[in-house]
Amino acid sequence: MHNITTMSGTAIPLDGDLLAVLEALYKELNTRYALERTFEDTVREVNHLLDQMTEEERRTYLVESLFLNTVTYENERLGAYMRKLTQQP
Repeated sequence: MHNITTMSGTAIPLDGDLLAVLEALYKELNTRYALERTFEDTVREVNHLLDQMTEEERRTYLVESLFLNTVTYENERLGAYMRKLTQQP
């Protein structure tokens, strides 16, 4: 396991914990840009983090990300379905 750093130098340990990376990314972007960040700012920071990862680490975090997004998507779909079922006619 090694650390990667944000553009401002905050260390992020790569231990397979996607949420730790997302939390660090969130804090970094909100500290630097507050609510004024752009899509390009976010992409630039993500690319900076990815450039420090090995291919194996990128693969590990991509799998984790796809899994998390699939679960989130399923939960949103289920929530919408449940709201539809409980609406009064």
